[in-house]
Amino acid sequence: MKKNEFVLTLIDRPEMAPEYAQKTTQSGQSEDIGSNALLDESLQIFIFQQEAAHKRGLRTTIEITYASLFSDTVVELAKKDHEKYGDEIALTLLGLPCEQFYEKYKTKDFCIWMFSNEDKERIVDDVFELFHEKFGFYPESTGSYYMDAYTINYIKKKYPMVKCAIATCWEEGVKCYHTTNNSWYTFIDGGPWAPWIPSKVNSCLPASSKEDDCGMVCIPHLSRDLMACFDGNGSNFGTHPQNVLRGMIYADNELPYFFNLVDMYRQQGEYNNGHSYNMMFVGPGWLNKAGRWEAPYELLKKSYEDGLDYYAKLKKEGKLIDMTMSEYADYYRKEHPDYMEPEVALWKDVLYGSDKQYFWYYDPYMRVCLDFNQGGAMICLNPYVSKLDLPVGIGTGNAYNCSYPYIVQANYRAGYFTHYAGQGTLKSCLIKRGNEEVDLALERTMASFDRVGKDIVLTTNPFEVKFSDISISMRSKYVFKHGSGEMITIREVLSDLDEKGIELEEYIVGCYGIDEYSDDMTGITLEVDGEKKESLSYAYKMRNLEQEGSTARAIIPQIDTILEMGSSEKEYKGRVEEGIAFSPMFRLSIKTHIKAKGEFSSWLNLKKGS
Repeated sequence: MKKNEFVLTLIDRPEMAPEYAQKTTQSGQSEDIGSNALLDESLQIFIFQQEAAHKRGLRTTIEITYASLFSDTVVELAKKDHEKYGDEIALTLLGLPCEQFYEKYKTKDFCIWMFSNEDKERIVDDVFELFHEKFGFYPESTGSYYMDAYTINYIKKKYPMVKCAIATCWEEGVKCYHTTNNSWYTFIDGGPWAPWIPSKVNSCLPASSKEDDCGMVCIPHLSRDLMACFDGNGSNFGTHPQNVLRGMIYADNELPYFFNLVDMYRQQGEYNNGHSYNMMFVGPGWLNKAGRWEAPYELLKKSYEDGLDYYAKLKKEGKLIDMTMSEYADYYRKEHPDYMEPEVALWKDVLYGSDKQYFWYYDPYMRVCLDFNQGGAMICLNPYVSKLDLPVGIGTGNAYNCSYPYIVQANYRAGYFTHYAGQGTLKSCLIKRGNEEVDLALERTMASFDRVGKDIVLTTNPFEVKFSDISISMRSKYVFKHGSGEMITIREVLSDLDEKGIELEEYIVGCYGIDEYSDDMTGITLEVDGEKKESLSYAYKMRNLEQEGSTARAIIPQIDTILEMGSSEKEYKGRVEEGIAFSPMFRLSIKTHIKAKGEFSSWLNLKKGS
C-alpha cells in the first residue's frame, strides 16, 4: 500500500515583547517594549495558543525567544508543557529585541542574518548559553525568519546537538517590498518551499552529498501558496490564518481558502513518495486584543481555532501526524536518504479556482517552475548547481539581500508578454508554418505527473496549434533526469502533416539577476559547438551564431553557470543570439523541420562554470 503521510509542525513562540504589538496595541503611546500591559497581553496570548493546541490533542514546538528567557513565568510554562504534553522546547533567534538586548548590543537591528559575522557569533553564544542556564540543556531546534550559511555552520560547530532549524521564508523578494510601500528589507527569493538539508555553502541550496550537508534539516518559515505567493505578495497566502485575513481572503468570517491550501499541501504526497509537509507558526502579535489589520480580535481568535480544528480533525482521521521540529528532522533524514531526490509540487490554483497549474521542482542542481497555463513554459530557473557563496550581513558588502540568482524569472524580467521590443525570460517553443508562427506559451493545457525509475515526467494534455490552413494536435513531455541537472523536453506531433510540414524551434531566453533590474551582461560568452566551436562575447549588438547539429551554450561568469541546450536528434540547428541594451537577454535555441507525425527531443542542462 502506498504511503501517504502528511506531517504538521505546529510552532508557538512566547514574545517578550511581541513583534509589531507595541505600535498595534498601544497606538499613540511612546515606545516601551517593557510595558507591563504589553507583556501580560503577549503572555496570555501564548498561553491561549498552547491551550488551544493541547485541547485538540496537538503537540507544539515552543520556540523560546531571547526576551522570553528573562521571564521566569515563560520558562516555567515551557517546562510544564514539555513534561505534561511532550512539547519540544526550542530556541528561536527571532524575538531578540528587549531592554536587555538593547543595553548589551546598542542596536535596534533584530534580524540575525543582517549582523556582522562577529556579532552573529556573540548573539548566538549569548542566546544559547542563557537558554542552557534556564533549562539545563541546549536546544535541538532553532531558527529565524532566515538563517544564512555562516550562522547555521557556526551553530552546528558550537552546538552540535541542534538538528533542525527554520531557515527561510519562501518568495519574500521585491514583490513583497513593493506591496509594503518599500518598507520591507527581508529579501529572500529563490529558495526551497519545503523541508530540505542545506548546503554548507549557501542555506538556500539543498546539499548534494554528506560532505556538503550542513548537519541540520531545515524547514520554511511558513507553508505558502506556491502559485499566489510566486505571482504576488507572499505575505497574504499561506497556512497562517492571520495572513489569510491580511489578504482579505475570507467571507462571513469563514476561511475556506485556508483549508483548501492545507489540502493542496496534503496532495503533494502523491508526487513525493507519499510524503507531504505543512507548518503553522503564529506569534502572539498576530492575536492581540486590539485586532490586526481590519480584523477584530474575535475573528483573529476564531481563524486560529478553525485552523487547529482542521488539523485536529485530520489527525483524528489518521490523515495527519503532528511532530515537533527535532522529531521531524529525524523523520526527514530517515525518509530522504538520497541527497539527489528532488522535491516537487504539481500545484493548482486554490485562490481563484481557475485551471491554472504550476509544476515546481528543486534538487541540488536547479529550481524550476513550469506554467501549464502557458503550455508548460518555464517561468523560473535558479542555477543551484553553481553553489554560489553569497554572504549576507553587515561587513559583507550585502547587508540584507538573501535572494539566490535566477536565469529565468518571468515575474521579474517579464515572460512571453513584453512591452514594445522587449524579450522576456522564458523557455518555450515556436511552431512555424510558412509566414505564420505560434508560440506554445499561448496554448492553455494541464499536465499529469509520473515517475519512470527515478526520473520525474510531466505530460501535458493534447492541445491544438492552429494555422490558416491546418490544425495540428500536439503534446509535450518534460523529463527531469535524476541527479544530473538535465531536463529533456519532448514535443509530440499527434496529427498527420503534409509535405510543407512545420518548423519547430525550442528556445530559452535568459539573463541573470535577483530583482527586476538589468545587470551588466558584459562578460557572458555565447557559443555554438558542433563540428567546430564558434563564440561571441556579449556586447549588446544583436549578433547571432548558428550551426548544424551544434550545442547552444551560454557561459555566465557572474553566477558561475553554464547553460546548454542541444538534441540527440540527427537533423537540427543550434543557435545563439545576443540582445540589446533595451532588451538585455540572450537566446539559445534548437531548430528542426518536421514533415510527419512523431516527436522531437531536446535537452537543457546546467553546469557549474568553474
